Amino acid sequence: MANITAKDVAALRAQTGIGMMECKKALVEADGNVEAAIKILRERGQLKAEGKAGRIAADGIVDILKEGDVTAMIEVNSETDFVAKNAKFQDFVKELLKTVIANRPANVDELLASRYDDAMTVEEKLKEQIFVIGEKLSIRRFVVVEGTVSTYIHGMGSIGVIAKFDADETAKASPRFAEYTKNIALQIAAVESVPYLSREDVPASVLAEEKAILEAQIANDPSNAKKPPQIIEKMVQGRLGKYYDTHCLLDMAYVKEDNMKVSQYIASEEKEMGGKAPVIAFWRFEKGEGIEKREENFADEIAKMTGNQ
Repeated sequence: MANITAKDVAALRAQTGIGMMECKKALVEADGNVEAAIKILRERGQLKAEGKAGRIAADGIVDILKEGDVTAMIEVNSETDFVAKNAKFQDFVKELLKTVIANRPANVDELLASRYDDAMTVEEKLKEQIFVIGEKLSIRRFVVVEGTVSTYIHGMGSIGVIAKFDADETAKASPRFAEYTKNIALQIAAVESVPYLSREDVPASVLAEEKAILEAQIANDPSNAKKPPQIIEKMVQGRLGKYYDTHCLLDMAYVKEDNMKVSQYIASEEKEMGGKAPVIAFWRFEKGEGIEKREENFADEIAKMTGNQ
């Protein structure tokens, strides 16, 4: 049997990031063979990852990385904000962004199959991180954008925004350009949900459904019973305008000056810059958005742990 020293254990821990006791157990099992010990640790990490598969990861971070004219944004989820604040977890997310930009995967499955480094794939590295950190982690979504963009990260990674612009050289040369594009990114971050850029982007099926709801609401109001069809239609169109105000970025009130719409702010800035710089697309990720969080009953949890239930 090999003589496992504290120095051997520390070296394996430095190489893998896994706890001292786990490293010692693996070295003992591998009879001191470092490569075999690493394999054992990875196998255990995979088992641990599979054991956590049914748990809910609704926390985590959104992060952004820009390299040249390519920008990537990713959401990686954890179970708690304690892990989200962990420097090693944040470094892992940064490395994932580099992998996304380097490999341009089409979806999360392709990202998981990509090489993280010479030793393992992204999926293998993710399972290793689950083993090291002790929580379920999941790569939820990402986007890669090329061209002129402005980015914004809010609240230590709670919200991330990429806004893309079709800016001419005159606008880009203006000293106002950086502040203008930043303000558009801030606008997108400030509103909870912005499904569409402009009225033209709203699908006809969505408009038809919204119009049917409005017509039903108006018809169910007794005060509208004697109004002619053309008046009812005007009422419907008027209320559709309010739908655009809350669902289309360009129709929304500008958060820094609510007496103007975003489209008016853009026109005003373009005039000042002397060039064109319309926003043509945007992406907004909010961590845990749409993930149903598990409601914990703390008293029940304590009772289970102490065997009093």
